[in-house]
Amino acid sequence: MSADDDAHGFVAPGYEAVREALAAHPSGGSALCVLRDGARVVDLREGWADAARTRPWVERTLVNVYSVGKPVIALGVLLLVDRGLVGLDDPIARHWPGFRAPASVRQVLTHTAGLPFFPVPRKASDWGDWDLLCADLAGASPQWPPGTVAAEHALTYGHLLGEIIRRVDGRPPARFVAEEIAAPWGLDFGFGTAEPERCAELEFDRPDRPALMLGEPESVRTLAVLNPPGARDLAVVNSPLWRDAVVPAVNLHATAGSLARFYAGLLAGGILDGRRLLSAALVEDLTSAHFSGQDLFIESQTTWGLGVQLEPDGTWGMGGLGGNAAWADPKTGHAIAFVTRQLGDFDRVGAIDAAISSVRIPG
Repeated sequence: MSADDDAHGFVAPGYEAVREALAAHPSGGSALCVLRDGARVVDLREGWADAARTRPWVERTLVNVYSVGKPVIALGVLLLVDRGLVGLDDPIARHWPGFRAPASVRQVLTHTAGLPFFPVPRKASDWGDWDLLCADLAGASPQWPPGTVAAEHALTYGHLLGEIIRRVDGRPPARFVAEEIAAPWGLDFGFGTAEPERCAELEFDRPDRPALMLGEPESVRTLAVLNPPGARDLAVVNSPLWRDAVVPAVNLHATAGSLARFYAGLLAGGILDGRRLLSAALVEDLTSAHFSGQDLFIESQTTWGLGVQLEPDGTWGMGGLGGNAAWADPKTGHAIAFVTRQLGDFDRVGAIDAAISSVRIPG
């Protein structure tokens, strides 16, 4: 089929409404994968990988999924916890000498470390300088006492956790994720991609979308995303600078299938295709509530696990800027990932979720 066809690919019997939901909300380039108990039941894609509409979206198309990647870098730290190399309540300074804030590993994982901003004004090109941005964080004072306030660490999350990985393991975080998570579980994602020809070109769904995504000028929501600049600038995020940089909070490049498999492995207690990455006990800890209350970045009541957001309906996962999302539903065994190059709102995800929820599961 051509890329002009409505959502094409595989849909298992009983999931036809999911195809209809995706087709009713085309974005000009997206993919959806749903696994049930680890088996594929939906694998769809629509549109194009580029704004010029010359590259149809294919199964191997990679797209920057923004905060959907946060649980991936969180899992990297949890692997070290599982191996006894890091304690959840260890002060970060125990593993990162010179780190000033009295925050713990758990507090970083749960967005309560008080470090939602990079403290020193930098320029967009500095996204390529890992050591510089980590040194800025090491010298930062928390905005409030760690553990007392939640504010999603929109841009800083990945550097905080990634540097813990580097300090403890010795490998840069992108390599650690590639070797310890992506390779064992056969996941087609990573930071600092070396395959630009596979990357989708990001666009906004409307000219005023970037402004709509911000809060009041001095709000945590606004301050947390503007330094270094560029994370929402199409000229930056579609450039080699961004795709080659390692920004684990917001620049995982992934396929929908790889993200669905990631959640399928967590749903199965840390095992995928017979390969265990994490103990079942730590998976349970990861998906348990560690903070519930107002999140100053999200600007609503939020429950955080160890890298994932827990919803009142029992699902858990992570959304990303522009309507990307990946999550798990333990009640039905579904692991779901929707990725898009057209950055908009979450109406598409809501429609897809409703369609999946309407499926009658035997037994």
